Amino acid sequence: MLVGEVLLVLALSLAASAVAALISFVGSLTAPEALAQQTASLVGSQAAAERPWLDLSRQLASLVFAMAPVALVVYLMHRSRESARTIGFDATRPGRDLLGGAGLAALIGGGGLAVYLVSYQLGLSVTVAPSSLNDHWWAVPVLLLQAVKNGVLEEVIVVGYLMLRLDRLGWSPMRAAVASSLLRATYHIYQGAGMFFGNLVMGLVFCWIYRRYGRVMPLVVAHSLIDIVAFVGSVYLVGHVDWLPGSGG
Repeated sequence: MLVGEVLLVLALSLAASAVAALISFVGSLTAPEALAQQTASLVGSQAAAERPWLDLSRQLASLVFAMAPVALVVYLMHRSRESARTIGFDATRPGRDLLGGAGLAALIGGGGLAVYLVSYQLGLSVTVAPSSLNDHWWAVPVLLLQAVKNGVLEEVIVVGYLMLRLDRLGWSPMRAAVASSLLRATYHIYQGAGMFFGNLVMGLVFCWIYRRYGRVMPLVVAHSLIDIVAFVGSVYLVGHVDWLPGSGG
């Protein structure tokens, strides 16, 4: 029953993303253009520029339903006499979580940017366009919500929930951390081989921190901050900073 639960939760969330990412990566490898000449957009418009309210409605709906797997795992933990607090997904230590998450974001975010730039120069990654939203007043708020959604969805499921369930299935901490990190790396592989290995390292670091402190909230904060900087920063920097891929400098 527990194995089936884990497989169903992942099939409804990040395992599905991993399969889609693998297919996308194969498509990129077999395309006539080199990887560095291809672009992967993380957050894009869902309607024509002249229909902003339709686009906004679709953006908000996708955000709401993307959180369904998180609600599901919290429900399942309550069914098994656990709760969100079991994995540290709560607001009982806001100061420490925010401070620790900010420090982790600075460390991982800086390293991730370096990995991306180097792998791009080596032709191992596509050009990542964090945002290709049309220029509407709500673009930045939607990007902020997307960043928080990514932080909550990924860290609650791929670290907190998955590590908890693999523990109950008798997996060793190292084996569970490797499985979690490989899953994280795989659903980012559409960005290229360089980002696959970068996210693999990020996953191992996040799993180690979760094991040490028993809380997923600092990871949620860190991931959200990293994506906020990437998404919102792309709006103001790409096209204006020569050393960023996609700026045309």
